[in-house]
Amino acid sequence: MTPVSTVRGLLPGADAATTVSYTESAVVAVDTAPREAGESLPLLTAGFIDLQVNGYAGLDVNGEDVSADTIAELTGRLAGIGVTTWAPTIITAGEDRIIHALRQIEHARAADPVVWASVPLVHVEGPFISDRDGARGVHDPGAIRPLDADEVERWTEHGPVGLVTVSPHTDDAPDQIARIRALGVEVAIGHTHATPEQIRHAVDAGARFSTHLGNGIPPMLPRHPNPIWTQLADDRLTTGLIADGHHLPVEVLEVMLRAKTAARAFLASDLTAIGGLPPGRYETPVGGLVELDESKRLSYVGTEMLAGAASTLVDGVRTVISGTTLSMGDAVDLVTTVPGQVVGTRRPGLGRLSVGAPPDFVLWEADGDNLGDVVTAIQSGRPVR
Repeated sequence: MTPVSTVRGLLPGADAATTVSYTESAVVAVDTAPREAGESLPLLTAGFIDLQVNGYAGLDVNGEDVSADTIAELTGRLAGIGVTTWAPTIITAGEDRIIHALRQIEHARAADPVVWASVPLVHVEGPFISDRDGARGVHDPGAIRPLDADEVERWTEHGPVGLVTVSPHTDDAPDQIARIRALGVEVAIGHTHATPEQIRHAVDAGARFSTHLGNGIPPMLPRHPNPIWTQLADDRLTTGLIADGHHLPVEVLEVMLRAKTAARAFLASDLTAIGGLPPGRYETPVGGLVELDESKRLSYVGTEMLAGAASTLVDGVRTVISGTTLSMGDAVDLVTTVPGQVVGTRRPGLGRLSVGAPPDFVLWEADGDNLGDVVTAIQSGRPVR
């Protein structure tokens, strides 16, 4: 007989207690009942999903030394902070380097069923992006190249490529995007100087997402039209946002979330290997010497330029709860149900507390109207150490 376990807690904004029964393969029952008199319960959510993780705690998906052990350790460390599903994010590099990282990710998945479930896809951010300053961010300009569906197809032979970020600024972009979609790979628009018309053509061809909207874009834009307004206005695009308080001011975050609503937006950390480390200066394989301050702002030494993110997805949820008008329930949706829809058939039901969904949950300390620390995380039906 398959053993059944339970977790019990309060859903965001709820007063009644919810009990979730689960096996190591799926949720088998969800029951709600009034709390017992004087009963104190933790907050209960589905496990958080981060679709843009470059590294964490000194571990780097894009490092030359990336290995299957790197991916396995990252999976455990992220689960310990409440992120039970993640997309290793490979940035602009030569094809051999991208394929090497993909192979290590696939080796890690094949060796451990928990990693297999927790890493349902890889996000390749580049190399088919803008080579212009500002729009390209810290991506290596020498490795940026034209959009090429044939190369994407070669990647898929080595690992679970599920999302590719591209800049649709060339005439052949719609055709290339349609061919990538035919491979079963989703396309996001990002790191771009594309015109509004080029963006609309990309969406017509099958692009369905925006990568960290408002970042990876030229620092000087026309008031209107410009690529931000076009992507905000198109309801066919679901938008990723970095809510660390540094990449987007909270008032910009508020406006973008109002435009997209919680149903068409998700948070992504864009977390780097510097995340989780103490403040100080670090030498990185992408960008060189960077400085992390007490506020978790990561910048190039001697400049105001951001050098990626050091805040976690959980930090992003807290920023949304404290800095915008969204409820805690809506903020949690941005890291559970919506990114679960992006993962789609690769892991059906991900991000939901419903019968048949994957058994990934987090119990959090109650902290008034905010999110406290992790009490217990359950990943693929197993408690995280």
